[in-house]
Amino acid sequence: MLVSVNLYSKKKGELNKFLSHFYNTNFDLENASNWEKKYTNPIELAEIIGTFIDNCEDYNLSMWICLDKNVFIHITQENADDIIKYLYERFPY
Repeated sequence: MLVSVNLYSKKKGELNKFLSHFYNTNFDLENASNWEKKYTNPIELAEIIGTFIDNCEDYNLSMWICLDKNVFIHITQENADDIIKYLYERFPY
């Protein structure tokens, strides 16, 4: 089963800045308005969600995750901790 994380920004270069920070490398996404990555291990989402929330004041981004086909969850400061806990409860491996 694949899960995905989707990042969106209306501000030019924001995705590039965030992903370069997260992966500690240079990304070439200067003109991109969205980015998606699929994961085979859903627990891996916890790291990017945590980084996103810890740095949300520094970037003009929105994040959505998909754990089940065609069901997208908007990640916010209010629900991020609960989503991370849910990931570990639902996928305890």
